Amino acid sequence: MNINGRSLELFFIDGRANGMLTAEVFNWTGHVLRIPRTQIKDGLARKEARYTGVYLLFGDKDGVPTAYVGEAEDMGERLRNHVAGKDWWDDAVLITAAGDALHKAHVKYLESRLVEIAKDVGATPLENGNVPTRSSLSEAGEANMESFLDTLLMVLPAIRVDAFLDKRRRVDGVSKSTDEKVAVFECKLPRHEITASAVLRGGEMIVKAGSEARSNWIADRSKRTHYSTIFDELCSNGTLVMHATGKDVRVFSQDYAFTSPSAAAAVVAGRSTNGRTAWIEKKSGQTYAEWEEAQLNKVTPE
Repeated sequence: MNINGRSLELFFIDGRANGMLTAEVFNWTGHVLRIPRTQIKDGLARKEARYTGVYLLFGDKDGVPTAYVGEAEDMGERLRNHVAGKDWWDDAVLITAAGDALHKAHVKYLESRLVEIAKDVGATPLENGNVPTRSSLSEAGEANMESFLDTLLMVLPAIRVDAFLDKRRRVDGVSKSTDEKVAVFECKLPRHEITASAVLRGGEMIVKAGSEARSNWIADRSKRTHYSTIFDELCSNGTLVMHATGKDVRVFSQDYAFTSPSAAAAVVAGRSTNGRTAWIEKKSGQTYAEWEEAQLNKVTPE
């Protein structure tokens, strides 16, 4: 039994996956409401929209995925202003607490911390300029808000908000692993003298620091893909840097976790790539797909 597990309840208000939804966690006072801009009228009619809280805006600004973090004592009123004053956002996320329990100092603290985290992660550019000043809370108040934030950062990726999800990894033993139980994979582009190494750990494909990748995304830029967006983000946030020797390749400056072998392989190759065949397990020489099948054959039903 996993004693660290948490129960997340998602309620799709109008029965559509891309419509309004609420997210709550058992024994957590927080409440999250996601509102597509196309449903802003219905969203602002809900009682939580009148609460004191932190809100997030997401969309594309000049073709670049962008986010904004704000706080208000009446979020509904503030969002009305943003409907008129900001035309780039498509979704709003309202973060409150049961019974309107958050006050101004709480939300100013959360706003500041969320901006800090988003800027550090660098996954999504923020329209916010500087990091807001944290409000003055007691030691106990700060501890409560950090606990609130820990759960919030678990909830947000579950509703497809990844701006605060840090995929950089500083896991002991990943970059210089000698653990024989950890599968190590390689992806090579011999023509370009590129080699990348990765390990599979915790359900993530973690490309190791020092691995190489193409210097540019070589596929047609007019056909923007999820993988090309990831490539651009890693270049802009310093995860992929040009080779120090002047070699026309990029290097991973730190371990970085991908959600799939194909995402990792695409970034290495600079184009959409089937990671199930591109990654080769070092010990066996099997492709990822062959290695995976071999692992499944070892499973014994209970």
